[in-house]
Amino acid sequence: MQHWDRIEAFIEVVRAGTFVAAARRLKVSSSHVSRLVSQLENQLGTTLLYRTTRQIRLTEAGTLYYQHCHHLFDGFREAEAAVKDLQARPSGTLSLTCATTFGERFVAPLVNDFQGRYPQLGVRLHFTNRPVDLIDEGFDIAIRMGHLEDSSLIARRLCERREYVVGSPTYFTRMPQPHSLSELSRHRCLVGSRDHWRFAVEGVRREVRVAGPWEGNSGPALLDAALKGLGLAQLPDYYVDPHLTSGELVSVLDAYRHDDTAVWAVYPRHRHRSPKVHQFVDYLVTHIDGLLPLRR
Repeated sequence: MQHWDRIEAFIEVVRAGTFVAAARRLKVSSSHVSRLVSQLENQLGTTLLYRTTRQIRLTEAGTLYYQHCHHLFDGFREAEAAVKDLQARPSGTLSLTCATTFGERFVAPLVNDFQGRYPQLGVRLHFTNRPVDLIDEGFDIAIRMGHLEDSSLIARRLCERREYVVGSPTYFTRMPQPHSLSELSRHRCLVGSRDHWRFAVEGVRREVRVAGPWEGNSGPALLDAALKGLGLAQLPDYYVDPHLTSGELVSVLDAYRHDDTAVWAVYPRHRHRSPKVHQFVDYLVTHIDGLLPLRR
């Protein structure tokens, strides 16, 4: 039968660098830690650590054993923390930032429902279309769209998000429908919060810079301009799906549509054990599909 306390003592000695420091972490005596490591070495029939009066270092066997064992205890501690967090009630203030329209339509109702379950929890919602630095600006969670750049954050996929290039039937009575990306330069492109549109060409992501006589950083205003025949717009599915179904808008360049533009909940790694963070993200994952329009 394996003695896990011996393995834990060995791992802590390696990480702490001395038996005294490991004993301090484990809240036992250094002699007890030394005895556990010696018992482990006897059990394995090999020396794991070279000991001197000033330092310790791993033997070849010790290095191999540590590489195979240290992640097991990390996993045990993660599991233990997860169970404790599951039983804990969210508290404090949940600070969240999200793009304006998506946040107002789909995220805010779920935040409000979640606070209804946990009235002791405070919430701070901040809707903006600019990039937000979570740590510097003090946010627990950000809802982000599309390709994620910051690998230092933990990300949970919430739902799919597809972008369509659309125009009204009125617009297409004046201009022919484009069938290639190069034709966009001959069209009136309505420019939203970015001046490039994203596509996929034979599975490879491609960005095309666009320009036109209309610019604005409001999704609803951009949609209204497209509906009134002012030009082409690239908009997410939750804006255009009802209008594509009704025929008020026509989707073009579907062969180049870039579909990998999911919606993500992201948060700093040091906050992943917070009950308010992981329970709310779980709540989002479970409930957000119920608020989104049916996918075409």
